[in-house]
Amino acid sequence: MRFPVSAVVAALPALAAAQENPLAQYQAQFQNFLGNMGSYIPNPGRHDPVAALEAKTGAMKMHTLTLDNWKDTLYEPVAKDATEPVEWWVLTTGRNKTCFGHCGRAEQAFNETAAKFALQPNAPHMGMLNCDDQPILCNVWSAGVGSIWDFEMLPEPAAINIYKKRLNLTTVTTDEIIALQGKKDEFTLLDSVFHPFDGKIAELGLSVPLAYVIWFFNLVPSWATMLVISFFSRTMMSRRMEGTYGARPRQ
Repeated sequence: MRFPVSAVVAALPALAAAQENPLAQYQAQFQNFLGNMGSYIPNPGRHDPVAALEAKTGAMKMHTLTLDNWKDTLYEPVAKDATEPVEWWVLTTGRNKTCFGHCGRAEQAFNETAAKFALQPNAPHMGMLNCDDQPILCNVWSAGVGSIWDFEMLPEPAAINIYKKRLNLTTVTTDEIIALQGKKDEFTLLDSVFHPFDGKIAELGLSVPLAYVIWFFNLVPSWATMLVISFFSRTMMSRRMEGTYGARPRQ
């Protein structure tokens, strides 16, 4: 079951406008509460630090992104006085739950690309985000599987440009991914309230709390929805019958 976040997103402009009213102090306190709420909720993600370290220090120089480390990882190679962006390529992938077992080819091609990029001094840094292991982070980004996210990282608080390229999971090859280097016209610039750095949701400190809400409602099975509908239908039918048989005849 997919949670309809449109209602939440539609309410954000009003929330942002409230910052200019006399209750701005209370608004800021409420935002801080929501922003800190994620730290009190257990992270449902999985992470193998040993395997991640091996991938990072191995031939691929592949970084594994998690909810806890993704920002630090992306900012790590950025010098404080840098004026030229540091480029990162991150593959969003998954297994049976999020990718239905179709991401294996793309992962292999991306890993082979990373091994070749590791030998090139000006190649993008490479990272991988598995949405089966890190569902909250994928919700923070509003990321689907099977795409390359191209980050142009600058020192904080500079704006971050992000470009996305959807891969063909059934035909993608290493040569195709390598050929994308330097071809920004093959990518789509991300311009959304869900932008993980500069989007309105991130500015309001709501990214992680909203990501947990989406994750929770995605866990609700379809039978639960049918149960609620059935209960509602029975209640309405019962009231209708009471009204039909319980009414007194007119005099």
